[in-house]
Amino acid sequence: MTPVTQRRFPSRVPGCRAQVASVIFFPLFIASAFLILTHGCDKKSEPGDHPIAYTEERDPCDHFNPLRNLYFGDLHAHTALSYDAYIWDSRGLPEDAYQFAKGESILLPPLDQDGNPTRPHRIGRPLDFATVTDHIEFFAETAACIDPDSVVYESDSCEGFRRGDDLSMLLFSNLIFSEQPVRFQDICGSDAINCTGLATQIWEQIQEAAEEAYDRSSACSFTSFIAFEYTGTTNRSNLHRNAFFRNSVVPELPPSYFEQPDPIGFLAELKSSCDSLEGCEVLSIPHNSNESNNKMFSVAYQGVQTPAEELEIARLRAEMEPLAEITQHKGESECLNGLSGMVGEDDELCDFEKIHWGEFEDCGDGFGEGGTMADGCTSRLDYLRGALLKGLEEEERLGVNPYRLGIVGGTDTHNATPGAVEEYDFAGHLGDNEDTVQKRLGMISYGALMIMSNPGGLTAVWSEENSRDAIFNALQRRETYATSGPRISVRFFGGWNYPDTMCGDDTFAEIGYQGGVPMGQELPAMPDGASIPTFGILAVRDQGTHEYEGTPLQRIQIIKGWLESATRPAYKVFEVAGDPENGASVNLDTCATTGEGFDTLCTVWTDPEFNPAQRAFYYVRVIENPTCRWNTHQCLALDPSDRPESCSTPGVPRVIQERAWTSPIWYSPE
Repeated sequence: MTPVTQRRFPSRVPGCRAQVASVIFFPLFIASAFLILTHGCDKKSEPGDHPIAYTEERDPCDHFNPLRNLYFGDLHAHTALSYDAYIWDSRGLPEDAYQFAKGESILLPPLDQDGNPTRPHRIGRPLDFATVTDHIEFFAETAACIDPDSVVYESDSCEGFRRGDDLSMLLFSNLIFSEQPVRFQDICGSDAINCTGLATQIWEQIQEAAEEAYDRSSACSFTSFIAFEYTGTTNRSNLHRNAFFRNSVVPELPPSYFEQPDPIGFLAELKSSCDSLEGCEVLSIPHNSNESNNKMFSVAYQGVQTPAEELEIARLRAEMEPLAEITQHKGESECLNGLSGMVGEDDELCDFEKIHWGEFEDCGDGFGEGGTMADGCTSRLDYLRGALLKGLEEEERLGVNPYRLGIVGGTDTHNATPGAVEEYDFAGHLGDNEDTVQKRLGMISYGALMIMSNPGGLTAVWSEENSRDAIFNALQRRETYATSGPRISVRFFGGWNYPDTMCGDDTFAEIGYQGGVPMGQELPAMPDGASIPTFGILAVRDQGTHEYEGTPLQRIQIIKGWLESATRPAYKVFEVAGDPENGASVNLDTCATTGEGFDTLCTVWTDPEFNPAQRAFYYVRVIENPTCRWNTHQCLALDPSDRPESCSTPGVPRVIQERAWTSPIWYSPE
């Protein structure tokens, strides 16, 4: 291992040949250097030399970079077109969500006497891309129940919907809790409205908003994707997926849980419906697996009789689901200590942003119910580390890895506020459940402690430019990572012969691409004379904003998973750069931080325990110094006499170490 830790940027930023002027004033210096590292050398593409094969009519982007730029976005956001968002008094529409992502203000609950939201909110930094992923299951029902001119407006189900309370939520959610869901007959029955036709109109409205928000000019300032959420919640276990389309060629109306209550059936029908349209491409992203009761990444091939049929399903999952969501408003899904079937020492950083309170029941190899309501058992396959390990086992058994998953993050906001991830300015994501400080610091009616939720995360992509095709390509090849909110820059490459001097070279990214593969890919075949893979990692702290400075980095870790035998997966955490004992801390009475940290961290690392006969994966975790969690900021803002009990309850986290998780790099024995 050859670690190099740097507190200042070099005069030329790795991955870009452009010179960076030496500036004594550090905040300005870090900002200019970060821009060049993340958005290339401002290279303008010329007609005829643009390698992106566009699948749509648009102008080539001015800022094309063959070494790829870094873009931040939110791939998981809901608006008032989602049944639960409307029930919770959210009123922002898709067009409002996209304007919010671009930096405009939005109004949130509580509602005034006329039913209008009253609380303004905006993000400190616009996003580069965003996606509205409204629940497709109740497009028609939601629209019909809020339209006084609808013939079903006075139906019992619509009156229950407009009540806007917990019973309203259960009335609608109970349908998608069922293994054999059936729509409300007093809304969608033969004597009611044409729900398919109305749902198609809402789907067209979502498409129009995404098209309007998308910048097709050469400035390429913002990208939006047409998407929806499949909301399968069988027996109250989360099986949700967000489906994203490459361009504006999409099915007339994609399948929902009502048409396909089996997730594999959903993937098959989604693929079929897209394959029938020339120019249509789609991918699905499982989300929030921490509430799935061992079902999201289960390899129990129900109804399948032969290994050939299992192989077909594994291939379908590998093709359709190259990514998974590791963090969002309802908690982090990387790992959890104490679960059976995991071979490795407890990982202290697995305690990060866990949504459930107290002890839990281990599913083992069985299944539970009620995860979306903080109930039922928890499994190693509810967390991505366990799923990645299971993928190695399946690849050994079948020859295909159904869980070669890249990493993304999102908010799952139901306030039409994609990208609202700041700890110091958390306004909530669940409408009137979180429209006051007291509610955010208290309980939610579904039984989970509201204070254990969080602002959510972001997706980062390395892409040649900010266009739909370029970013969709990055998602497909898994050159992505997630953060818990901050805009940390992370490069991660794997190869066999990276030089020890890679960190000191101003062409870090160029060396990375030429000598190996980036995050999300499989290591190339071992060349003659090589025996151990090498990994190059470069992380740059979030520069912050004019009002709020970013937090220094503390350390970089590599998490390795491998197969000790065909059915014995194991993992280990390696400290590879920085200093976990750097003494950094935060004053919980003021949120002032102390201690040293790093502006950049870089290392070239070789695996000291590499076995060429064992399948393996490696992913990177970059950790910031400690800061105040959102609830600490909000507790301190209250007069001591007004602070709820949760502000002093033992076990409620008050400190956070924000982080980034990269997509893995895989190794397969020849």
